[in-house]
Amino acid sequence: MRTDQYIGLVRAALWSEPAHWPIEQTEELLILHARQGTGTLVYPAVLGQTDLSSYARVQMKSACAHTMQQQVHIRHIFGQAWKALEQAGIRAVLMKGAGLSVLYPEPQMRTWGDIDLFVGKEQYHPACAVMRDTFPDALKFDEELDHYKHYNLIAEGVSIEVHRVSIGLQHPLDERRYARIEDYGMLHAQTIELDGISVRIPEPTFNALFVFMHAWEHKLSLGANVRQLCDLALLLHHYHGSIDGKRLKKWLQALHLIDVWQLYMDILVEHLGLPQEEAPFYTEQVASRAQLLLDDILKGGRLVEKTDSEVAKNRFVRKFNTMKERLQDARFVRRYSVKYSRHMVATVLLHGLQRLFAKDRHWE
Repeated sequence: MRTDQYIGLVRAALWSEPAHWPIEQTEELLILHARQGTGTLVYPAVLGQTDLSSYARVQMKSACAHTMQQQVHIRHIFGQAWKALEQAGIRAVLMKGAGLSVLYPEPQMRTWGDIDLFVGKEQYHPACAVMRDTFPDALKFDEELDHYKHYNLIAEGVSIEVHRVSIGLQHPLDERRYARIEDYGMLHAQTIELDGISVRIPEPTFNALFVFMHAWEHKLSLGANVRQLCDLALLLHHYHGSIDGKRLKKWLQALHLIDVWQLYMDILVEHLGLPQEEAPFYTEQVASRAQLLLDDILKGGRLVEKTDSEVAKNRFVRKFNTMKERLQDARFVRRYSVKYSRHMVATVLLHGLQRLFAKDRHWE
């Protein structure tokens, strides 16, 4: 299957342009759209094709119907959670999911399965208590610890994540710098209407940084998908006049991410159709590396697949092995960005040495 056909379909659906499904590759494309989270974005544009097989038509309609039903339920749970926090005087900010879905031609075109609520460090424990009180029958399996990125519970099948921080960073300088950036982005949150509720979402410039960093974080861990690229493209398009370029560049440079950001901008412009003037710091000079990144995103999976091996009982051996795996990831990242790879190596060595002599603690 040619991946350019897949990207072409996504690009057309993203900007509400005519799209055609290559009927001879139906099953492969169905699988790819499911893996990349873009099925419900593309399916409405191609369901009108008369040459679609009955199998493909049923699969597409089922996926769209399931997403719509799921979102009705999740929005109901979200409304309960948001109102409970507001009544308790806790200022939350909605991240990802529903806040990004409003940027799509139709909200149901953007799948999302959980609720991400940023409350910050000071409100973290009170907010967790409010969620437990609001959903007393929810499944609770996470510990409410201060080194976790978020606390998680599952209410009526819906995962609610109460965030202390929006992104977890390992280098202490990155962590401190991002904390200041995050403070600005959440303090200057803007308001949108969602199902008749006034909801806060991150300030546009910070939201662009966060959505990008979230996608990159996924690429460095469990694997990224094309839906995350679509999120960033539509966010930059919708808030083009509100993005503060100087502020964004300062933030990216402070976090050693300007080179990686340019890879994403090349993908958005050259492959997903974002107008060049809406892609801050776009440059053609990174095209070959951006293509490598896109190819790997389409393949799915981790940077470097981990082999199943017995976990060492000795804590020093265990932590040393983890550090070696992360250095292997850093070496792989060189194919995309030598600059960020160097920063990863420094981070892994510093964080690894700190953890080597620290007490064991549970991580998500």
